[in-house]
Amino acid sequence: MPDSNLLHSTTDVLGLRKQLLLKKQELNALLEITQSINLDTTEDALYKIFQFTLLGQLNIRRIVVYLKEENQWQCMVSFGYQLADFRKLALPEVIIDNCTEVPCPIAAYQLGPQWQQLETIIPVVQKGAVLAYVLIGNVQEDYANEEATSFLQTLSNILIGAIENRRLNRQRVAAAAMRKEIEIAQEVQNMLFPRKLPNDAHVAVHASYVPHTAIGGDYYDVVNIDQDKFMFCVADVSGKGVPASLLMSNFQAGLRTLLRQHVDLATIVHELNHLLFRNSGGEKFITVFFGIYDRTTRHLQYVNAGHNDPILLTDSGPVQYLKTGTVMLGIMEELPMLDVGETEIPPHSLLLNYTDGLTEVFNTNGDEYGEEGLIALMRRNRYLPLAGLHKEMLREIEAFNVNKTQFSDDITILSCRFK
Repeated sequence: MPDSNLLHSTTDVLGLRKQLLLKKQELNALLEITQSINLDTTEDALYKIFQFTLLGQLNIRRIVVYLKEENQWQCMVSFGYQLADFRKLALPEVIIDNCTEVPCPIAAYQLGPQWQQLETIIPVVQKGAVLAYVLIGNVQEDYANEEATSFLQTLSNILIGAIENRRLNRQRVAAAAMRKEIEIAQEVQNMLFPRKLPNDAHVAVHASYVPHTAIGGDYYDVVNIDQDKFMFCVADVSGKGVPASLLMSNFQAGLRTLLRQHVDLATIVHELNHLLFRNSGGEKFITVFFGIYDRTTRHLQYVNAGHNDPILLTDSGPVQYLKTGTVMLGIMEELPMLDVGETEIPPHSLLLNYTDGLTEVFNTNGDEYGEEGLIALMRRNRYLPLAGLHKEMLREIEAFNVNKTQFSDDITILSCRFK
């Protein structure tokens, strides 16, 4: 008869060796993962290393990993013999709702046949929120206890934490790049606006600009053509941000070049339309009002290209709206029609050019401030200095606006007082 004490001793030694072997395997798995993290490995490579570490070191032969990306659960790893492609399967709501803290057996949930080849769901929890789920199956019998599952949870936390840190770092780098891009675009946009506006014995010009976002889509310009004539314009490009700023920069460069060539207003409009269409392929457009004023003759030539009608207020007579022109620029290669408007400007007239952010303001009842509100304000304050008139306009629409200082669009005001 064999000695029972000897048998027990042998069994204990074998059990201890098994435990030591498992601990060695766990240590190797931990080292592989941490070394990969320290080497600044890519996210995709980390998933691969995690997959093969569980397979090679811990002999876990089926692995599925779901990660929460922008509030959507996505399968990042689906590996194992005869395992369904979980990248095509949504994570069941019953898992999301119920397995939120500790590992859960798959058998606890009545899932489809694809899920039966997996055995355990390991939630990866950080700061009380589940960031990922690691699902495992076909685990060797010696590695199917609570202690082993706890280690897998720790290992998964290390992996997902590293991936989350990489993602946050990537977002920080992207945000820094975007901030720099915005700074450059703001500098470009500020350079587009004229540094000095006319104020002489014949005319005074004043401009105000309130961007809706960090980089707006409005533009205004005033350019001396000769000692008697100057050109002024107010424009609004479709879209916002960097693309709008770059398109405006291109528009201004084209306009300044054409003015140096002393071409007529109709040619300027046609050529700018060609330029915008070539650069944006008809996907972006600009509404713009151009005016060329002659101080000696008091004659104004203008083209309204789909823009808000400038308002001309004289000492007597009705309000005039400068409508003549064409469609917005950049939407088609050839303008279907173009008329150049002409009018004489009486002494003491006030001309208001603006973008739609000034009138498209709503109160708590849903009423629009609109053109009528603007004209009423101009009549009440028409002899104010232009800077004061602009200040009063912005004050009134802010008081009218349901969102107060938060306007829904850029606001540009360019007014001319003809003496």
